[in-house]
Amino acid sequence: MSKRAFPFMQKTILITGATSGFGKACAQAFATDNHRLIITGRRADRLENEATILKAKYAVEVLTLNFDVRDREAVKQAVESIPVDWRNIDILINNAGLAAGSDLIQDGNLDDWEQMIDTNVKGLLYITKNIFPLLVQSKCPHIVNIGSVAGKEVYAKGNVYCATKFAVDALTRAMRIDMLAHGIKVSQVAPGAAETEFAQVRFKGDMDAVANLYKGFTPLKAEDIANAVTWITSLPVHVNINDLVIMPTAQASPGYVHKVL
Repeated sequence: MSKRAFPFMQKTILITGATSGFGKACAQAFATDNHRLIITGRRADRLENEATILKAKYAVEVLTLNFDVRDREAVKQAVESIPVDWRNIDILINNAGLAAGSDLIQDGNLDDWEQMIDTNVKGLLYITKNIFPLLVQSKCPHIVNIGSVAGKEVYAKGNVYCATKFAVDALTRAMRIDMLAHGIKVSQVAPGAAETEFAQVRFKGDMDAVANLYKGFTPLKAEDIANAVTWITSLPVHVNINDLVIMPTAQASPGYVHKVL
């Protein structure tokens, strides 16, 4: 990744779900620009490994917070544990999220539903509420919510996942209004089809289903979304990107993908 010119001083950036996919790519992109990183994740081993790599490769400061965003008490305790010299948080990237299962709503798995709602909606709320008191002290505060085109248009077997991403879309707009008086920028990045661990989780390790999903076209890469996030957060103080929808060239909407098989 090439160096980008940021108009502000070094920033402290908190990224949820930073051990894979968009979150991991965002951490690497911000590290390229020498920002301080607070990375969070459920998997302690992967989290510490990622921190080691970031420190060694980019020579940046990294703080790790190991917790599950679904656990509101764990979120509260993790934020309270942030050392004093790390509490000047400038940017929050609400990235942690997932799709679980791909069923018709009448055949849906209740555990999958609860996992998606608890992670994608409640987890985002828990993090945002607890980080707000730290973020509001920044001279250039910014929240970026990672949404999805599934939050713009529903598709077959997307039901509850789509509902959670519609909620992220609505919450992003609500945050923009509620936090306006505090000077906090709020943005959403809504990716289309992207090849990350997302599909592996959704199809519960069925690699044939994953391969078939991306067959015949070139999907987005995690780095494409990370580049968009770093651009959004590098703009002048008076400029805010409210919503950015990013699609592969071969995808016009969630249900329309041109595949050459």
